[in-house]
Amino acid sequence: MATTGQKVRVVAVHGGWGIRRRLAEMGLNPGETIRVVQSDMSGPMVVAVRGSRLALGRGMAHRIEVSPS
Repeated sequence: MATTGQKVRVVAVHGGWGIRRRLAEMGLNPGETIRVVQSDMSGPMVVAVRGSRLALGRGMAHRIEVSPS
């Protein structure tokens, strides 16, 4: 789990082809650097990628493996 304001690099996306395709279409591909805008325990996780902000549900966010950048 990344904290608010932290920049991380996407290492892998785990799950079936549908969720991997959906996240890839949103720009969340391995190697991409993202910034965590909001990571409260209640509500969605908001990330900034390529100048856009995306709201991800907790289930989807947990499928994205990241490392600190």
